[in-house]
Amino acid sequence: MTTTECVYEQTVDGFGTVRLVRVDPARDAELLHGWVSEERARFWGMREAGVEDVREVYAHLDSLTTHHAFLAYRDDVPVALFQTYEPEADRVGECYDVRPGDIGVHLLIAPAQVPERGFSGHLLTVLTTFALTGHERIVAEPDAANDKAIALLERYGFELGPEVVLPEIVLPEVHLVEKRARLAFFSR
Repeated sequence: MTTTECVYEQTVDGFGTVRLVRVDPARDAELLHGWVSEERARFWGMREAGVEDVREVYAHLDSLTTHHAFLAYRDDVPVALFQTYEPEADRVGECYDVRPGDIGVHLLIAPAQVPERGFSGHLLTVLTTFALTGHERIVAEPDAANDKAIALLERYGFELGPEVVLPEIVLPEVHLVEKRARLAFFSR
């Protein structure tokens, strides 16, 4: 990783330096495939995808001006996949009243060799600070059955919203199955 790729950096006392770098589909597909194909990532919806499928998904995402994918590095070690998007340009925008200044997020924390107390909270502190730059409110929409993600968001201070059904999307370049999701909001 070079510093010129870094789009955001924040040092957290006692945790380390977190850097966000745009996902490069060619460079990062194998790493991301390793994360999204694990059982623990079943809610990400890519367990059956091959490396080339992952590369294609992130190449498509990289072509959009409304959706962005980042790798989060902690002291130069990749620790999470973080995606931001404009809710009005996403299927979630059909499920709630989007406000000016809203930004949507997706987070997949990398598998840990040894769980670390406070890790997710420190990481969320950095990621929400980044996401709220120029925005007023974050919307997250984890799978309604993903109790761990919902509990993490709630512990962090997200206000839980309603359960919604995100509609299926079928386009030549992307297919997303219908999904029951739980909305969660975090305001500046």
